[in-house]
Amino acid sequence: MYKEIKYFKGLNGLRFFAAYLVVIHHLEQIRLKNDIYNLKDLSFFNNGGTAVTFFFVLSGFLISYLLLQERTRTNNISIKKFYVRRILRIWPLYFLLVIIGTLLIPAILNILNHSYEMSYTFKEVILYYVFFSPFMVNILFGHHFLEPLWSIGVEELFYILWAPLFKFLKKHILRVILSIIVVKFSLLVIDSTFQLPSILSRIIRILQFESMAIGGAAAYIIYNRKNKIESCLLFSKPAQIILILFIGALIFSKKFLSEHSIFFDYLYSSGILIRTLYTCSFAWLIVNISLNKKSLIRMDNKVLDFLGDISYGIYMYHMIIIFGIILILKNSLAEMSNAGATILFYLIATTGVISVSFISKRVFENYFLKLKKEYRANKHASTDKHH
Repeated sequence: MYKEIKYFKGLNGLRFFAAYLVVIHHLEQIRLKNDIYNLKDLSFFNNGGTAVTFFFVLSGFLISYLLLQERTRTNNISIKKFYVRRILRIWPLYFLLVIIGTLLIPAILNILNHSYEMSYTFKEVILYYVFFSPFMVNILFGHHFLEPLWSIGVEELFYILWAPLFKFLKKHILRVILSIIVVKFSLLVIDSTFQLPSILSRIIRILQFESMAIGGAAAYIIYNRKNKIESCLLFSKPAQIILILFIGALIFSKKFLSEHSIFFDYLYSSGILIRTLYTCSFAWLIVNISLNKKSLIRMDNKVLDFLGDISYGIYMYHMIIIFGIILILKNSLAEMSNAGATILFYLIATTGVISVSFISKRVFENYFLKLKKEYRANKHASTDKHH
């Protein structure tokens, strides 16, 4: 039924909204850090981590579907081609940002004799970036403008093993997926119960392999489904209304719900339970929007497709651009009215992030993406457009 899909509709729109949630999270975080009027107290502006979890689920879904499709069509999985596709899609922009953030920006600040102090030196962090452990930089050195790269490291570490598992354990892949989920949640329970050392605890929580595995489980179920999802109760219109409202409440009303509901207060305080609800809800949302012909949410249009197409750049560049805006306009923003400063800040930041991401995609990333097409498992398929 769903084994010959060439393109999942609407996912580019979801990718953009998730990326923009990360952007506004950091916009307010940086305003707070610089003692500028901010909206950090509102739940809507605190969903950066939630949005990244969505990216993990989406990535696991798409990559797993492509591997299942490749195995069916060729009776094999080319690990080499899988790795090359990942390298050409992720590495160029990743390492460009590493160079900018560890060498170029510190050099420019030094030339300008600016008082801003970097939280790390090149020698202290370069090996973490080279070996795709940027989350360790976040743990050891705190907030900085390469902070978003942590999730790229998590994904790359996960996919080192993902293709080999699909290739060599093809008859047991669902068990493998479920085992990853069970092991990860067991580690979270152990951490919550016994209070493991701080760094180990943070690493366990940062390595969201279970989110990608849940996305993989959704892909496996859809790939092997014989009936249209419209026939499933979970994708009926009443179920959609309930689940969409629930997801919206989880994301946009955290503070209000926690303060006025014992149930939601417990839910948010239980890291394991809330993470399970998020990941499963996101997997449902991905399937519903991309495959349900009766979906109440439509995101397949040219504007969202364009914005989703440059969402990787939006995610990667935004911290540096926000940093530059604050560097130049901090005093001016502080002197303006709260509303005026907020509108101007968001207008400049949004325009700047989209513009830089578009230029980067057009003049830099597309060169590597053209090479990537030569390593597709099936050159006629386009589901991996998202990756």
